[in-house]
Amino acid sequence: MSDSQANAKLAINGGTPAVRQPLPPMYPGGNRIGQEEEDAVVEVIRSKRLFRYYGPQPGPSKVADLEKAFADHMGTAYGLAVTSGTGALICSLNGVGVGPGDEVIVPAYTWIASASAVFAAGGVPIPAEVDESLTLDAADVERKITPHTKAIMPVHMRGGPCDMDALMAVARKHGLKVVEDTAQADGASYHGKRLGSIGDVGAFSLQFNKIITCGEGGIVITNSRDVFNRAVMFHDVIGGSRNNIPENEILPGVNFRMTELQAAVALVQLSRLDGLLDQMRQRKAMLKNAMASVAQRKGITFRTENDPAGDAAVCLVFLMPEAERAHAVAKALSAEGAAAGVLYTPGRSDYHIYPYWSPIMNQRTWTPTSGPWRWHDGEVKYTPDMCPRTLELLSRAIHMDVSPDLSSDQVEEIAEALNKVLDAIA
Repeated sequence: MSDSQANAKLAINGGTPAVRQPLPPMYPGGNRIGQEEEDAVVEVIRSKRLFRYYGPQPGPSKVADLEKAFADHMGTAYGLAVTSGTGALICSLNGVGVGPGDEVIVPAYTWIASASAVFAAGGVPIPAEVDESLTLDAADVERKITPHTKAIMPVHMRGGPCDMDALMAVARKHGLKVVEDTAQADGASYHGKRLGSIGDVGAFSLQFNKIITCGEGGIVITNSRDVFNRAVMFHDVIGGSRNNIPENEILPGVNFRMTELQAAVALVQLSRLDGLLDQMRQRKAMLKNAMASVAQRKGITFRTENDPAGDAAVCLVFLMPEAERAHAVAKALSAEGAAAGVLYTPGRSDYHIYPYWSPIMNQRTWTPTSGPWRWHDGEVKYTPDMCPRTLELLSRAIHMDVSPDLSSDQVEEIAEALNKVLDAIA
């Protein structure tokens, strides 16, 4: 078939779309909410115990059960349930001792909450480049280290494990703490270890878009009793006394406590986690295999996977040789019914990409004399072009969700769309 014939068949040019039925929304755990979650919530409602520490009648706490079950599942000694993924990050940062003016290195490609959590802990977020895995580049992390650096925050972005061996080596070399942001990679792993359990502390999200969910919510995990004690004190104004921490060691806290209703749903969702991961991995592998030949012919590369077996597989990401073709391919795929997007388009605001972290980039604070940049010893400069490699990679990276609810027919139709579009215009 000639290029002109292939182009004529594209839906964007009036041809028949390859995907003939609507695809499921990308709410992996959310779409699975059913009778078990309903029964768990009803049980809590009937007990009238909505608060983890007490109710009309004595009884076990769903939050405490979730903390133990989650920590056991991830292979750590301690778990702490909190209100959100951002709350988990803030508690984690306080857990490892990040404070006013401390620098924390974050990836230039992550949801703004990663940087905002550093700000909330009093720290200064320092963006570093990502590599072809679209996660923190250990070499650039090392370049960004200064005498003020306190911690590194690897973000397992879009379910892909960071190169934790390299990042942990840098952290050990420089005596830095490692806070794993695992919000988008619940249950994924790296060389047999669950993400979040490798660094000093791991933070998870249970927000509705995430792999498992209770609407909102988060979890902190760690193997360090000291980190746990600090996090538990921070997440509850009287967390110290509630957890038998000696009075002379208790620090002031706030309130990031999870409710019993959230925990009841999250416990059921946790039992679904490994099944969801297996289903997404199977579907992603089918799509990659289906487009492997045309990708090789057209010079298209897949996002680097630091541990393919441990990847959460929530998405398929491939990189075109140039940005212009990436946009053409994404537009054509969407016309075929296989929703796709380019991860970075100059001028299109996206809080996942550092130039658009407006409150951070402009160093805004709640009062004129407060904030981490004022507390920092020295000037911190942010510029829109400070991480050019990240912008270049994202500008030609095409992203497609991989739902665990895709049927075999839908996977085949998406594969047909991929081959049809890439053959025609890539």
